[in-house]
Amino acid sequence: MTDTTTEPGLSSDVTEVRAQKLAKLRETVAEVYPAHFHRTLTNSELAEKYADIEPDTLTGDIVTVAGRVYSSRNSGMFMDIHDASGKVQIFSHKDTTPEEARALLPLIDLGDIIGVTGEVRRTKRGELTVNAHEITMLTKALLPMPEKWHGLTDIELRYRKRHLDIMTNEDSKLRFQQRSRIVSGIRRFMEDEGFMEIETPMLHSVYGGATAEPFKTHHNTLKLDMYLRIAPELYLKRALVSGLTDKVFEVNRNFRNEGVSTRHNPEFTMLECYWAYADYEDIMGLVERLFERLAMAIHGTTEIMYGEKELSFKGPFKRIAMPDAVKDATGIDFRAMATDEEARSATKGAGFEIEEDWTWGECLAFIFEEKVESTLIQPTHVIDFPKDISPFAKEVPGEPRLVERFETYCNAWELGNAFSELNDPEEQRKRMVEQLEQAHARGESEKQLDDEFLDAIDQGMPPAGGLGIGVDRLIMLLTNAPSIRDVILFPARKARSD
Repeated sequence: MTDTTTEPGLSSDVTEVRAQKLAKLRETVAEVYPAHFHRTLTNSELAEKYADIEPDTLTGDIVTVAGRVYSSRNSGMFMDIHDASGKVQIFSHKDTTPEEARALLPLIDLGDIIGVTGEVRRTKRGELTVNAHEITMLTKALLPMPEKWHGLTDIELRYRKRHLDIMTNEDSKLRFQQRSRIVSGIRRFMEDEGFMEIETPMLHSVYGGATAEPFKTHHNTLKLDMYLRIAPELYLKRALVSGLTDKVFEVNRNFRNEGVSTRHNPEFTMLECYWAYADYEDIMGLVERLFERLAMAIHGTTEIMYGEKELSFKGPFKRIAMPDAVKDATGIDFRAMATDEEARSATKGAGFEIEEDWTWGECLAFIFEEKVESTLIQPTHVIDFPKDISPFAKEVPGEPRLVERFETYCNAWELGNAFSELNDPEEQRKRMVEQLEQAHARGESEKQLDDEFLDAIDQGMPPAGGLGIGVDRLIMLLTNAPSIRDVILFPARKARSD
């Protein structure tokens, strides 16, 4: 048995050798790529079942296992094969392995997938092993694996060829297994809290629910321009109006035609939910329970490490109103300002360049982003946002410039956004018209009013708390991933240049 290269770049000689072996296999076995292979145990099940057998023991038990060949020693006498659950050693010897099976060994390369039937034993050195009685070629790999111990060192190549990254990098493999558990855990948590999951459209004729640039497409049959959704909010609220359920949620993709960074990908996963007869206080508790549960599921504790930082996902989280957070950080007291002009003057006085038409709320939010966000390391609910930038939230009683909205921050990242949802149809229409006018002033001529949503609100929506959580960022924290592209299996990337 041979390996062929230790580099991702391949020579024609390497592929030719494998092609020649494939041709030889086609002559000697019935099927090189069989449709089915029955194994009796996965590799992890094998390890668990025989965990207690002593070294230098033959069990007499015959099993059938399968996996990709990761290493070979002594001309194939010893091989390690891996399936998704783990590895097992295969031993082939003239005393235990028939000649027909041993004849395959020179045709097997690292990266090939084989099936093995044989007797379970533990070697003198304590290695759980299957003594091969039969060897079946299941898949002949025509390209070699990257060198096992170094894997893919080129970051962009890891994203482009994720199959090789996972094949050779246990950390990547574990991270995506954990991602699956986290997403499943979110769904189970929401169902345990009494929420019903529904599916809303991915293609919207009118985009809304967030302020973002959409991806545009065209429906040929309907002769209609459409947009990949930037948020499911307005459809989920229509479901709440319908009375289908008092607690509705969706975990799915959103699409925003914007920049790529370590925290942003144009296609991303969101949890969005609406809870009738609740407000943003109730939603804060929901977020805290969710974060605690996920941390416990992945780490067995609410105290997790992200890089060198220890983060506590144990609730209750710190809460601070946005005007108070800005005052604490800068000394600027926005509550004391009566006009937009005062807010602009104070913001300029703090050394910031701003637009001349900015409102009180826009100035407050800008300074918060510039001076406060980076300090929010431990999980924190920043509450009471400016109404100017929050068209779907209810006013804070006694403070008409603020609304019952919070964002949850951790590691200086925004993880979630929640409101006490506005359900006054006249006020909702007024704010959405204002938002539309602002969008048109920015040159977003395709932005339209969602009349179907407004018609639904006119029918009467119960008071409700609403929440959106960026699942990918949350997974980054829970898996200690430095980039969002490390937790998205196939992230957005530039086209190949070769």
